[in-house]
Amino acid sequence: MSKYTTGEIAKLCRVTVRTVQYYDTRGILVPTELSEGGRRLYSDEDLGRMRVICFLRDLGLSIDAVSALLSEDDSDSVISLLLDQREEELKRDVEKQKENLAKIAALKNGMKKLGGSSVESIADMAYVMTNKQKLKKLHAVMLLSVLPFAVLQWGSIILWITTGIWWLFAVWAVLVIPYAVFFSRWYFKKTAYICPKCHKKFQPKFSEAVFAAHTPAARKLTCPNCGHRGFCVETAAGTDVQED
Repeated sequence: MSKYTTGEIAKLCRVTVRTVQYYDTRGILVPTELSEGGRRLYSDEDLGRMRVICFLRDLGLSIDAVSALLSEDDSDSVISLLLDQREEELKRDVEKQKENLAKIAALKNGMKKLGGSSVESIADMAYVMTNKQKLKKLHAVMLLSVLPFAVLQWGSIILWITTGIWWLFAVWAVLVIPYAVFFSRWYFKKTAYICPKCHKKFQPKFSEAVFAAHTPAARKLTCPNCGHRGFCVETAAGTDVQED
């Protein structure tokens, strides 16, 4: 069995020697034995008890409350319940911190795209992140709307190659243009772009948006507010959007 001095038990529990001595005088942490020289010696059980005391004190319990709780016949059950509650709190804290880390990573990545770390850039990224789910839904709707035409396109091409029947592909070609224009117009009414220079949110003209060079997260446009031309970050449209 291990034996610990007052200094050792204080170090293991991250408290002061005077705190350990005080708990002794209050009778809630009495050393298992005294050495021949009169030094207090604590056992592994004493160490476990000290950790429980520190835990209860961290919860905000007074010394009198800790003393009363430890003297209860069923103190183990009460302490076990408190430990379970604290464990759940810590788990929630960990999940929250993970969320915060993910937000920080997204913010840093977005600031690189916006070309700066100004207050305006941070505000822009906060706006983008707030509307991220809305933008994802728009992308999902667009993808689902394109799938039937993609199936029809490849089906008609395969049929043309294998059987020589070409009219189905002609039907697809006739239908796809108005369909693409309709959904493109719908999409660009639901989205907006943030200028990296003046940080204004705007909706470009349909013709410019359709033919602009783009990435999955940005499109090369001319800002109607400051005239800057470059890649602008895409986001879901809100009420504070300037129309070109």
